[in-house]
Amino acid sequence: MTDPISGLSRSQVQLNPGAEKAKHNKASEAAEAAAPKAAAPVNDELILSDATETAMATAEFDAEKVAKIKAAIEAGNYPLDADRIAESFASLERMIGGK
Repeated sequence: MTDPISGLSRSQVQLNPGAEKAKHNKASEAAEAAAPKAAAPVNDELILSDATETAMATAEFDAEKVAKIKAAIEAGNYPLDADRIAESFASLERMIGGK
């Protein structure tokens, strides 16, 4: 059967599907061995846009509520609803293409 796009038969297209990958890997290995090793960066740096910095600086939230929840979690008294958590995960999985 001939592929309508390439005009090649299946046997012509898939003579050795691993050969091209092996050639590429060998070429990559040779290039890596020949190239001088670059020094790893000492520090990573993240530069935020002005809009992001402004949004973070002016973020509105209930600090008192956050402090209460944090204290309850640390004390082991924060109630968790396992069914609600599971439903949220299931919903998220459906959204990203899971079954």
